Amino acid sequence: MKPATIAASNNSAPKTLRANPDWAKLLLFDRKGWRRLAFGELAENTRDSVMPTPADSAAYIGLEHMDPGSLHVRRWGSQADLIGQKLRMRKGDILFARRNAYLRRVAIAPHDGLFSAHGMILRAKSDIVLPEFLPFLMMGDNFMNRAEKISVGSLSPTINWTTLKDEEFDVPPLDQQRRIAVILLAVDEVVENWRATKLYLEQVRTAKLKAMMLGTTNGNERQLRDIGDFSPTRRWRIQRAEELVASPITKGATPSPYLNTKKATVPFLKIYNLTFTGALDFTINPTYVEPEVHQTDLKRSRVRPGDVLMNLVGPPLGKTALVPADFPEANVNQAIAIYRIEDPMMREFFAMYLRSDLAQRWLEKRSKKTSGQRNLTLELAQQLPVPIPPAEVLSEVVKAARNFAVAHHAVDVVLKEVFALGQFLTNKL
Repeated sequence: MKPATIAASNNSAPKTLRANPDWAKLLLFDRKGWRRLAFGELAENTRDSVMPTPADSAAYIGLEHMDPGSLHVRRWGSQADLIGQKLRMRKGDILFARRNAYLRRVAIAPHDGLFSAHGMILRAKSDIVLPEFLPFLMMGDNFMNRAEKISVGSLSPTINWTTLKDEEFDVPPLDQQRRIAVILLAVDEVVENWRATKLYLEQVRTAKLKAMMLGTTNGNERQLRDIGDFSPTRRWRIQRAEELVASPITKGATPSPYLNTKKATVPFLKIYNLTFTGALDFTINPTYVEPEVHQTDLKRSRVRPGDVLMNLVGPPLGKTALVPADFPEANVNQAIAIYRIEDPMMREFFAMYLRSDLAQRWLEKRSKKTSGQRNLTLELAQQLPVPIPPAEVLSEVVKAARNFAVAHHAVDVVLKEVFALGQFLTNKL
């Protein structure tokens, strides 16, 4: 079985919506009058390279700030001074991550500032293509599949403008572009509204669970502020993560020659399959490994239902997943730690704790920065202190978290279906 997005199950979730294939036959998508043009005729690659100043860090947008499949940039800025040349961007520019194109990162610049030199800044040639239409053309399968095909390099495949500009795409007349863009922008607005709902729900969940923990510890917030100085009260105790697991904490490996071959059927998880909500999303660049390699060469990186996963490489750190019961046995790469805890309730509590401010501050403070990335060692993953509540408190916290998970899943179902509708329409371009 090849899994898709896995989250908490909920029978009360809205019924699944389905895109109607006949929509592609509407006059909106009538390709009569469309022209095949080179991408260089549609867009201008603006490469205004500058050396950043310390003041540029606040508004800087890197590839790590771009979410796959979304035209919106929701976070930006660098805590450290920027190093090396960057690209100057203007509000409204199209930002394209030319490195690792399989992640499908295209976004609209939300403000003036600097952008990663590992990206492209594109501006539509408005006499040929509308600025509102071009980003959707780039988000479709036709463009992205071509982008992956022309990428060069093995570790971080990268697209060169000299190659991309000669690739040809079918483009509708301007009036048809306008009508298509209006519909896709409306779908995008609905997606963003549901994303905002999902974020608000997550904020409420975090505040509720934090309040329960603070209340249980007599409101001693100073002690909770840094878990390294945590002094348990009312029968709370501290244990290291390695003391909670049934088997040693391990991390994965990457058998590159055996990934996504014709015989590869076993799921192979990477850090972008983990999320900040604890769900496991296998719709982003699904990767598989050969069963024989899974059985013989990847014993330490094999995961199974009930395992708790955490990324060791960022930014950002703090992505986790609790592998659900209906997910098949899988593997993870070397950027993911595997925690195997036997007690189901403690397992859920630990997965929540990894996403909390307490755990994240402890890990972030001790992580090392290498090549622009935050890295955690397996030793730190083992030494992480965990505050363990008494049984009755543990039960209350897990019950509240499960209720939030049900609501979160209901929102997620609608969000994913509306997003799928937009992607369905975009892929007709």
